[in-house]
Amino acid sequence: MSVTRRYRDVWEGFWEAAPERAGAVLWDAEPALTAGVHLALFEPHMTEYVLPVVDLGCGNGTQTRYLADRFPLVAGVDLAPAAIARARRLDPGGRVRFGVADATDPAAVRALHTELGDAQVYLRGVLHQAGPDDREALAGAVATLVGERGRAFVVEPAEAAGHILDALARDPEGPPLTLRPLLAHGIATGGLTEDQAPELFRAAGLRVLAAGELPLTTTAHRANGTRIELPARWLVVGRAR
Repeated sequence: MSVTRRYRDVWEGFWEAAPERAGAVLWDAEPALTAGVHLALFEPHMTEYVLPVVDLGCGNGTQTRYLADRFPLVAGVDLAPAAIARARRLDPGGRVRFGVADATDPAAVRALHTELGDAQVYLRGVLHQAGPDDREALAGAVATLVGERGRAFVVEPAEAAGHILDALARDPEGPPLTLRPLLAHGIATGGLTEDQAPELFRAAGLRVLAAGELPLTTTAHRANGTRIELPARWLVVGRAR
């Protein structure tokens, strides 16, 4: 079985088992604390507001639906059919173009670009969960989707986030509830070093146009009730114009 196939099967199992209630998934925090914060950083760098927006690795579509309230055309793409089925159920009005696609497959990515044209891309917490070869392919997918006119906003947990999650996983009282399914399914909970993401996108032919640090909000809470925020880094990437 290929690495990509194993990865897809893991995520399919995760989404088939995950409860549908809001906040049941670790990264499914309210959009006002996630995509809303990211848009404030992203929008000043967008070249053309009317371009489609692609939420790459959209999961159940919580952030995608938020984006659809603010942009004319939004697409959500995920590797797992169970995630896309759930995203469609949660979008009964069909505001978002949800679809199953493997973003590490260049042919699938080119087909999406042919359909939508140049796009703005939102990539939140996807790279760190993929293996080294798939990370290169994902950066290449972003380069294909933004084309000449689009930009991408990328946010990834920092290396220190992995240490925090490891400590929580070893807590004598047990991990936070929304962290447990990730551990049970063997899904990576680490982070990227400071240089990894910028180097991936530069190798894919994109420039880093802006960068910074900010906490990545989760739905997990410590025993004292405080919400867990993970250190993270963000980038805006695109081609020079």
